[in-house]
Amino acid sequence: LPPGSCRTFWGWLNAVFNKVDHERIRAVGPDRAASEWLLRCGALVRYQGSPRWQQDYNGLPTGPLGKYRIEAINATDSCIMYRGFDYLDGLEHVTDIKLEKCMYIQDECLQRLSETSNLQKSLRRLEIISCGNVTDKGILALHKLANLQYLYLSDLPGIRQKETTFRVLQQALPNLELELDLE
Repeated sequence: LPPGSCRTFWGWLNAVFNKVDHERIRAVGPDRAASEWLLRCGALVRYQGSPRWQQDYNGLPTGPLGKYRIEAINATDSCIMYRGFDYLDGLEHVTDIKLEKCMYIQDECLQRLSETSNLQKSLRRLEIISCGNVTDKGILALHKLANLQYLYLSDLPGIRQKETTFRVLQQALPNLELELDLE
C-alpha cells in the first residue's frame, strides 16, 4: 500500500459509518438508530434506568419502539463525526455526553450539538477531553445549552483565549459549574 492510503481508507470507512440513514431512524426510532450509529463508531451508550454501558453492537437490546432511551453517551476514542450528528436530533433523554480523544470532533460539531433543540432541554453534563480540533469558537457555541450544569474541559490545545471564552460562557450560563484542566 502506498503511504497515507491506509489513513485515507479509514477516513473513508469512518465517513461511511457516520452516514445518516433517515429510513432507519423512521423504522426503529431515534434512540435505536442513534445507538447503532454510536456503537458502529466505537462509542458507548447507557439507557435510562440502566447502570450498564452498551458496547456490543450485536448485543443491543430489542424491544418495543421507544423502550430503550439513551441517557448517556461516552464517545471516547470513537470516530463520530459531524455528518452523523443528525442522529442526535431525535434523542430526548440525553443528560450526559463525554467526548474524549475524538479526532473528528471540531467546532462545527459542538455548534451542531448546542443547536440541537432536544439537547438544549436535556443535556446536563458535558466533558470534552483531548479533542485537538476544538477551539474557543466551539466552546463558545455551547452557550445555547441552557440546562447545562457541568462542563469539564481538559487537554484542548486549540483553546487560546481561555479567560475571555470562559467569562462569556459563565455569563451566558450562570448556573454552569465549569471545571478546567488546561495548560
